[in-house]
Amino acid sequence: MKLNRGTGALALAGVLALSLAACGSDNATGEDTTSGSDTTSSLSGELNGSGASSQESAMEAWRAGFQSQNPDVTVSYDPVGSGGGRTAFLDGSVAFAGTDSALDSDELTQAQDRCFGTGAVDLPVYVSPIAVVFNLDGVDSLNMSAATIAKIFTNTITTWNDPAIAAENPGVELPDTAITPVHRSDESGTTKNFTDYLAKASGGAWTEEASGDWPLDGGESGAQTSGLIQAVQGGNGTIGYADFSKAGDLGVVSIQVGDEWVAPSEEGAATALDASPRDDSRGDGDIVIDIDRETTESGAYPMILVSYLVACQAYDTQDDVDLVQAFLTYVASAEGQSASESAAGSAPISDTLRTDVQASIDAIALAS
Repeated sequence: MKLNRGTGALALAGVLALSLAACGSDNATGEDTTSGSDTTSSLSGELNGSGASSQESAMEAWRAGFQSQNPDVTVSYDPVGSGGGRTAFLDGSVAFAGTDSALDSDELTQAQDRCFGTGAVDLPVYVSPIAVVFNLDGVDSLNMSAATIAKIFTNTITTWNDPAIAAENPGVELPDTAITPVHRSDESGTTKNFTDYLAKASGGAWTEEASGDWPLDGGESGAQTSGLIQAVQGGNGTIGYADFSKAGDLGVVSIQVGDEWVAPSEEGAATALDASPRDDSRGDGDIVIDIDRETTESGAYPMILVSYLVACQAYDTQDDVDLVQAFLTYVASAEGQSASESAAGSAPISDTLRTDVQASIDAIALAS
């Protein structure tokens, strides 16, 4: 039976219109102290963001959660991809960005000017498996080690009945169909996380560095998550990688973790996240997870992306401060995390991580 992660996830086309929620006119961060739709909000205005297409289903769920509570606030989010979102944030086109790859050192330096002399923070609020998806007549699921996946995407393994695939899938009748790997054509945090996994877990089968731009020449490609999925769906023998929430009816690969074969799941993503340390080189309030791609923790699925919302530590108007704080507070809240879990199959962040994320949000201030 094929795995289907489309349940409850509404695909976005273009810009997402989100209604931002805040609870109580005396609560600047918008943190809800009541339940139901009888709360009131003094917030109004517009808040613009753009970025990771992996967050599409989560953003749709967050919009639905806010719509009835704050009719006077509109948040727009353009799912242009992680690279496009970071660029728009750093040039001041949007107030926040979604990205599957945290800001690098050069971007952090640029953020000091963009953020009115302060800086930017990366807040991990969306944790999801990356699924290796395929379309192969008669086959719904397969096991593959990181080395086998790497050899497929470097065109070392070129047919589905290759001995390496067969050895990892005893009893499965594999056709001699040619393999067509599909990668992202745009700069992508999903690509960076996928190539990071291959670089660290494949035992040298993947020799390229982790990169948001696909590092190899040639091959079939698709723009953004939707374009890659469409390309995989459109052929027979195709294989690609995407946020698990978009896998739909495609075949899905279980990866090797220690002596186990582990399918992508929110539970496996959460286990891998808990087994991973934070990057202690980041500044105060900037929370970046250093994912342990080689974990052998039972049940862990380390081919994950930790997707961030990026915001300034200071804005030049109090309205922007209030809107950003309120939006991010909802996203990080138990309610917001539950909404994205239901819609996108993401793993809710832990209470400990939520406490630290909220402290970063609370520290956002008016630029002096």
